[in-house]
Amino acid sequence: MRGRRERGTQRAGLSQTCPVERRWFNQSQPQTLQVAVMLLYTNAVLLLLQSLFLGGLGFLLLIFIVGQVAGALGIANEKKAGYYLAAVCALAPVALTVFLIARYHVLAVNIFSVLFEIALVVALFHPMSRSYRKIWFR
Repeated sequence: MRGRRERGTQRAGLSQTCPVERRWFNQSQPQTLQVAVMLLYTNAVLLLLQSLFLGGLGFLLLIFIVGQVAGALGIANEKKAGYYLAAVCALAPVALTVFLIARYHVLAVNIFSVLFEIALVVALFHPMSRSYRKIWFR
């Protein structure tokens, strides 16, 4: 029939707009960024579990948990702000660990968390990740 609209395609003048797709994980990105996103989510969950079992949830720790999840979502959706937030949330624990070791000679750090932190920094600042960010991120 002429003049009959297809169901849902031109309702209320929305035919030209498409919904924004949000991703938790983007498989089309380089492997280094995929690993970084998985490590950010894993770090956030481990920080949450650590804070729940070892004491109260401090405000600074909550900021890092939210920052890591937001950074991972930003990277998965190819946002520059998400990449920069993930970089800050990845470098801050490493800087704190280096500061504690240098200043107070404290070696009582969890080796697994240090390995996760170093792997995350390496994955985020790998040349493949940086070149992909320069070309594709908005």
